[in-house]
Amino acid sequence: MFDLFVDSLIIMLVVVDPVGIAPLFVALTQGESETARRRTAFRGTLIAGGILVVFVLVGDSLLNALGIGMPAFQIAGGALLFLLAVEMVFARHSGVRSTTAREQREAETRKDISVFPLAIPLIAGPGALTSVLLMVGEQGDDPVVIGSVLAVIVVVLLVTLASLLFSARIMVFMGETGANVVSRVLGVILAALAVQFVLNGWQEGYLLIQTNASQMLTI
Repeated sequence: MFDLFVDSLIIMLVVVDPVGIAPLFVALTQGESETARRRTAFRGTLIAGGILVVFVLVGDSLLNALGIGMPAFQIAGGALLFLLAVEMVFARHSGVRSTTAREQREAETRKDISVFPLAIPLIAGPGALTSVLLMVGEQGDDPVVIGSVLAVIVVVLLVTLASLLFSARIMVFMGETGANVVSRVLGVILAALAVQFVLNGWQEGYLLIQTNASQMLTI
């Protein structure tokens, strides 16, 4: 259980990248009072947490209802996480984790950014949602696994909330360049994890095909 918790925690911290969210939050809340910023940070984090928890609890059932096997989702999820890793390494904004240019302009005209773009896609983006589903995997009915993933979500959200609350100080200390350096290092780690997900999915899919073929020959 401890190994699962540590592995899942590393993945979620890399995907969500709380330090990388800080400069975006500062830019989106420019001109607001400190009280308004705190309220936005708390609300956005809570909404993102609710979305992630829902995916943990019903994500496996959703995949089964759609007829999607875990090997296929591991390969697709690994590919998506690899694209996110490329975005982090090269500091590009493709919309996988951060907002697109049009979404950024729309967000700037909104009075409340806690739902969009803070909760989605900055915190609970496609990468984070894919990650929690991969963590639960085929053991979605195991209370220990679900409890570990939920605990990881709580820890990551607390770190993210702290990053949002102290985002102005983080930017003064690190600057945008420093935040990008951290994101690039985490991106390299995420790329390796993404490749591992693809390899695991390929291996499980190959074993599943072999098992089905053997059963057909036996019949």
